[in-house]
Amino acid sequence: MAWFKRKEKGIQTATEDKKDVPEGLWYKSPTGKVVDSEELAKNFYVSPEDGYHVRIGSKEYFEILFDDNKFKELDEKLYSKDPLKFTDTKKYTDRLKAAKDKTNLNDAVRCAVGKSKGRDVVIACMDFAFIGGSMGSVVGEKIARAADHSLKNNIPLIIISKSGGARMMEAALSLMQLAKTSAKLAQLADAKIPYISLCTDPTTGGTTASFAMLGDINIAEPGALIGFAGPRVVKDTTGQDLPDGFQTSEFLLEHGFLDFISHRKELKNKINQYIDLIGNLPLRE
Repeated sequence: MAWFKRKEKGIQTATEDKKDVPEGLWYKSPTGKVVDSEELAKNFYVSPEDGYHVRIGSKEYFEILFDDNKFKELDEKLYSKDPLKFTDTKKYTDRLKAAKDKTNLNDAVRCAVGKSKGRDVVIACMDFAFIGGSMGSVVGEKIARAADHSLKNNIPLIIISKSGGARMMEAALSLMQLAKTSAKLAQLADAKIPYISLCTDPTTGGTTASFAMLGDINIAEPGALIGFAGPRVVKDTTGQDLPDGFQTSEFLLEHGFLDFISHRKELKNKINQYIDLIGNLPLRE
């Protein structure tokens, strides 16, 4: 009913009683495509019209990769401390508390063991929502322990990277995690235990410079930003215009940094297919 007819009939609705569409019912992709949130979830959080892969976290990846979403979380009680007593615009301890309250996570990675297509796997998945997926001491320690679990039980390891890089609030302690995680992955390689790396949007900084690019198979999702420094920093540093699509997963595949790109709905099949091939095991349907 038009507003002027409502007014004539004496129909008035208080502002606080007006019903808005609840948040989260619709999602608009960067290309302008609008999709119902329930439909988006059913489509593995990929916009069906343009194929845009929405950023998701460990909860959603575990649902996608573990059979019946059943798994046992490893070292879930580990959390970061503040050995450097770091303060910028706010205290590091305050940032950690705010991130925990916002995400219900203890840090930027979750590790779990469970079955995927009937076989045991260990999955370490980063969460960008926790301080930009930054890699601090806890992230490095949990990934190292996930690799230890793989070694002890002869189980393939999958790491899903989604990170803005090293955690500046931990300074050199954060940078030490590059060597620490790389050394653990070398032990996996010596033991001939498969390690699959999945790079998602974004995978940058120290994560790219260590475990994200050390997989027996390096996979990426479509359109993911993957690189050490961001495109703007690279352009400012080199003083040169960058090629179209620079640092996208498609660009990296073309230049030999990735083995293949997989749509999210195919991830479970693709990852397990390559685990079977690496392990010389019978392929599963």
